[in-house]
Amino acid sequence: MSDCAQCVVRNRAICSGLSPDELLALGQKGRKQTVKRGQTLVWEGDDSLVVANVISGVLKLSVSTADGREQIVGIVFPSDFIGRPFGKESPYSVTALSDAEVCVFHRSTFDQFAREHPELQHKLLQRTLIELDDARQWMMLLGKKTAEERIATLLLRISERLSADGCTGPLLNLDEFEMPMDRQQMADILGLTIETVSRQLTRIKSSGVIALPDRRRVVIHDRQALLDLAEAA
Repeated sequence: MSDCAQCVVRNRAICSGLSPDELLALGQKGRKQTVKRGQTLVWEGDDSLVVANVISGVLKLSVSTADGREQIVGIVFPSDFIGRPFGKESPYSVTALSDAEVCVFHRSTFDQFAREHPELQHKLLQRTLIELDDARQWMMLLGKKTAEERIATLLLRISERLSADGCTGPLLNLDEFEMPMDRQQMADILGLTIETVSRQLTRIKSSGVIALPDRRRVVIHDRQALLDLAEAA
């Protein structure tokens, strides 16, 4: 893959700090791959053979219990990074929630390139710290927020992260978007039952804050009211 300069997420991905020559060199080591909805890119517990930048689409990170129950532990969006550089085993599975396109690198090749380019290692560290902060905020959400607050927070987060992929101009939050996950997956992420998710969505819809034209489509009519619901605690 040699068209990194035209990549729609180049200014937000971990490779954004590279010079044009470095970006070209990295691009020659990677390849674009399409991942269909429901397809798994990385399996939990397998050797960590690849890492990837998300170009488009949404994917989930999940772990499984010994009896086969799944827990979604993260959602990745365009410009996010997938995989465990300098690691030998994947701690989670990575599965597409929607059709997605990723820029894939062999982990060993990427690791060697990162060792030779400190700016890329710096970006990896920054991304790791951001993910750690997100995990701490999510712990607070699961531990302290009500069901309604959790739903409102998730809708706002999806709205923010599904913003336009382009690199020019400010990113604008979306007031209309397609949820990349179904009700059961929302419940798994938020630590709720599917019945509670459906009931709270109906409640927020009835208040006029959002509209739900179909099972996946969300329209935010009153963003401030949704923010107030998310931060009521």
